[in-house]
Amino acid sequence: MADTIGTVILAAGKGTRMKTDTPKALALAAGKPLLDYVIQSVKSFSEKENLTLDIGVVVGHQKELLIDWLDSLTFKVKTAWQKEQLGTADALKSCFHDLPEFWNYTYTMIACADTPLISASEFHRLFQELKSDSVLMGVAATFSTSQPTGYGRIVRSSKGFHIVEEKDATDDERKISEVNSGFYIVRTDHLKQVLNQISNKNKSGEFYLTDLFQDQYAVKAVPFSNETPFLGINTLEQLSHVSDILRSQKLKQLMESGVTILDPRTCYIDHAVSVGVGSILYPFTTILGKTQIGEKVMIESGCFIKNSRIENGAHLLANSYLEEALVRSEASVGPMAHLRPGSDLGEKVKVGNFVEIKKSILKAGAKVSHLSYVGDAEIGEKTNIGCGFITCNYDGAQKHRTKIGAETFIGSDCQVIAPIEIGSKAFVAAGSTITKNIPDGGFGIARSQQVIKEGAAKKFLKSKN
Repeated sequence: MADTIGTVILAAGKGTRMKTDTPKALALAAGKPLLDYVIQSVKSFSEKENLTLDIGVVVGHQKELLIDWLDSLTFKVKTAWQKEQLGTADALKSCFHDLPEFWNYTYTMIACADTPLISASEFHRLFQELKSDSVLMGVAATFSTSQPTGYGRIVRSSKGFHIVEEKDATDDERKISEVNSGFYIVRTDHLKQVLNQISNKNKSGEFYLTDLFQDQYAVKAVPFSNETPFLGINTLEQLSHVSDILRSQKLKQLMESGVTILDPRTCYIDHAVSVGVGSILYPFTTILGKTQIGEKVMIESGCFIKNSRIENGAHLLANSYLEEALVRSEASVGPMAHLRPGSDLGEKVKVGNFVEIKKSILKAGAKVSHLSYVGDAEIGEKTNIGCGFITCNYDGAQKHRTKIGAETFIGSDCQVIAPIEIGSKAFVAAGSTITKNIPDGGFGIARSQQVIKEGAAKKFLKSKN
C-alpha cells in the first residue's frame, strides 16, 4: 500500500504583533503571500516523494479572507475552522473535526503558515528520518540559535525528548540553544492515541501541540544546521528581513540564468517575475507582480514595472512607470513615460519622454515622442504624433475613443475631441483642435488666422522699470 500524507498548515493566528488588517498568512513577501510559499513547498515535497497529498489549512482570524484566497488557487486546498484561539493542539483538533478524512492518512505533516523560506528538502529530511525507523511515531525539526528567546526549548533525555515552551521553562531550560521549529511529521496512529490527552495546564492556558513529543514516546528531535528555512514572521521587521532573503534568492536565480543585474543591492524583483536571457537591469529598478520580460530587454535606472509584459529587444528608458502594459519587441519607452493599464505598444513603437498612454493600442512603428497624452485610442502603423498631443477622451460623464489610421502625421500641440476618427495617410496641422472626422488622405487644420498689428507690442510688454 502506497504511503499517504495529510498536511495541516496552521494559519488561524491573529498576528497581533504585525499591526496590520491583513491576516498574517496573507502578508506579502516578495510579492507573494506567506501561505503560498508553504503550500508550494508542500506540493513539491509530495511530488518528489510520490505521495498522495491532501492539504488542510486551519483558519481562524479573518477566515473569510483566507478562504477566498484559497478558493482562488488552481490546486484544491481544504479548510478547517478553529473557532477560538486555544492553542496549536486545538487547531489540529479543529482540522480533524472538520476534515475527518485526514484520519485515514498514514502520516500527518504539520507546518506553519508564516515560514516562506521552508522548502521541500526540509520536509524530505524529516520524512526520511521518520521512515528509517519503524518504531518511531513522530519527528520534530529543531535548530540551534544564539537567540532562543521566544522558542520552545528541546530538552533531551536518555530515552527521547520533550519541548518546553518559553513561558513554562525554568532558568536553566531557557539557556538551552536547541529550539523547536514548529514543523513535525507524525504517524497518524500516534495522533489518535495522544491528541485528545493533551491538557492546557500550563502558564498560557493553551493546548500545546508540542505535547505530542514526550520522553516516554518513540519520537525524535531532528537537528538542522541552518535555521534560515524555519524563520517565522511575527512582526513587520521580520517580514522585511525574510523578504530581503527571498529577493536575494530571486536575483541570484536570474543572474545564474543569464540576466545582467548591474547592482543587485538596489533592484527589487518579485518572486513571480520572469526575465529572459541577455536582458540588462540597471540600478534602482522595481519589477512587481506577474511581469514577464523577454530576452535582450534593457531596463534603465528608476523604472517601475507592475504586471506587464515586455517582449524581446524592447528598451525601457530611465524613470518610466508601467502597469498592466504590453510592450512588444524592439519598442522603446521613455525616459519618464507612463504606461497605464491597457496600454498595448506594437513592434518598434516609440513612446518618448513625458508621454502618458492609457487603454490604447499603438500599432507597429507608431511614434509619440514628446509631452503627450493618448487615452482610449488606436494609433495606426507608422503614424507620427507630434509634441503636445492630447486625446480629449472624457466629456465629464463618459470616455470616448479616438481612432487614427496608418502613416498619418499629427503636428505639434494638437487636440482631438473624441469620439473621432482620422484616416490613414492624413495630415493634421500643428496647433489644431480637431472636432470632425478626417478621411484617408485628408488634411485638417483648425486654428485662428494670425493677425499682426505693427507697433502694438508695447501695450503688452511689461517692465520692472
